[in-house]
Amino acid sequence: MTKSSLNIQSGKTPVYGLILTGGKSSRMGTDKARLSYHGASQQEVLHEMALKICDRAFISLRTDQQDDLGSEIETILDKNEYAGPFNGILSAHAAFPDVAWLVLACDLPLMNSDTLTKLMHSRDMKKDASALATQASGLPEPLAAIWEPSGLKKAVEYLQNATSSCPRKFLLQADTQLIYPEKDEFLANANSMEDYKRIKEVLNSK
Repeated sequence: MTKSSLNIQSGKTPVYGLILTGGKSSRMGTDKARLSYHGASQQEVLHEMALKICDRAFISLRTDQQDDLGSEIETILDKNEYAGPFNGILSAHAAFPDVAWLVLACDLPLMNSDTLTKLMHSRDMKKDASALATQASGLPEPLAAIWEPSGLKKAVEYLQNATSSCPRKFLLQADTQLIYPEKDEFLANANSMEDYKRIKEVLNSK
């Protein structure tokens, strides 16, 4: 039985995966999505993780990134209607407005399948989103979260008058379920070459 048919039988809204790669990676100095921590590019690693637990999985990208991927990987192009990560998230929502999206930033090198499975099992469809959060901050991580269709519709309305396009600020005022991973480090971002080298050292020491 497919994941889609299981969702239909259980009355659950399907979940599609979305790996965000459309950022400029200015602090890193090179495309974060193409860095390798685990023997393959980070976008491919996360896409494979998402595909194992989602009905479908896509990589979100800019138009100038289209030649970077093989034809076997589904993609969604940024529509450039919003600033920041909402650009990719709401481009995906516009393409498939009736599904929930497991959104993952491409700069989460310590993310693992067990954490994503926990997020999926802890999902609350009645809320706007179910987001991972660190014990240290207690704040939702919008780029490691399942966004429900209802929450994304509210986000579109929110952005019409909001002074900030920060997804976390939206989730803080929305009805958001928080899920805590086993370790805070699983949500560590790699935004600079120093971060990349440090995390590579951690992985190589295991």
